[in-house]
Amino acid sequence: MRFKYVRIQGRELAENTMYAKGIFSMCWALIQNDVMNEEDADLFREIDLWFSEILPWPPQCQRQENVVCFFKTENTHEMMKLITPAMKLLEKYNHPFYVVYTNTPGEILYEDEFQVVVKAGEELKIEKVQPAWGNYNK
Repeated sequence: MRFKYVRIQGRELAENTMYAKGIFSMCWALIQNDVMNEEDADLFREIDLWFSEILPWPPQCQRQENVVCFFKTENTHEMMKLITPAMKLLEKYNHPFYVVYTNTPGEILYEDEFQVVVKAGEELKIEKVQPAWGNYNK
């Protein structure tokens, strides 16, 4: 089965959405809590900069609405290759995460070439979960 959307998320909930934190939030928390060493923090900052320069910033995210973002699988090969080092950082610091695949992320409020933004709090039908120890280079 081909899945339309993928999200890398943790176990902990984001305070603003009450939804599982995404990879960027988890890595920033490791930096802000002085868990990540400076070399690794610099690596993550480079990854974050690439994504902020390439991905459009959805208006719902700019307004800090109660939303969650998913990558589109059809356009994520390059993005997954570039986000893999961030997943390896989470593994290095023993921070659990999952790669979640779905075709039904919820009500789509925004869509561009690379991502969708959905209303948080709606029921997500998770169709495949790949734990951190899986091969996420595929």
